[in-house]
Amino acid sequence: MTGITYVRGDATAPTGKGVRIIAHVCNDIGGWGKGFVLALSRRWPEPEAAFRRWHRDRARNDFALGAVQLVQVGPYLWVANMVGQHGIRSVRTGGEGVPVRYRAIDTALTALAGRAAELDASVHMPRIGCGLAGGRWSRVEPLVHNRLAARGIPVTVYDHGG
Repeated sequence: MTGITYVRGDATAPTGKGVRIIAHVCNDIGGWGKGFVLALSRRWPEPEAAFRRWHRDRARNDFALGAVQLVQVGPYLWVANMVGQHGIRSVRTGGEGVPVRYRAIDTALTALAGRAAELDASVHMPRIGCGLAGGRWSRVEPLVHNRLAARGIPVTVYDHGG
C-alpha cells in the first residue's frame, strides 16, 4: 500500500509539523484501562475523561460502534477516540472471538477523514484494531489506505520500540 508511512516510535509523540491527529480504537462498553490508551493517559488526561463522559451520556449523544470523538490536547494536536471494538476479550471467559469490528473502524475512519481534511491534519496511529481488539493489519491497512491515504491525508503508523 502506498501513502502510509511506517516508522518505529511512539504514536503518542507524532512527528512532523502542522495539525496532527492521533487515532486509536476504543471499545463500546466504556472500558479504558489496557493497551494504547494507557500511553495516552500518561501524556494527557483529556482523552480518557472525554471518552468516559461520552460513554456515560451515550443515551444523549452519538456514542456507538463507528463513532469518532476528537479531543484537543495541544494547540496543534488532537486525539481521535474511534469506537471500533465490541466489548473486550476476557481471559477469564476464554476470549471467545475477537472484539474488533472492521466495519466500525471503516465508518470511523471515514468520519475521521472528513475532520482531518477540515483541520488540514495528518493522522498518526499505532496499528489500530490489532492489539487487544484482536484484528489483523492485513484487514485494517486497506481501510486506512482507502479512507485516509487515498484522499491525500498523510498517515504515519508507529510500531513501538527500537
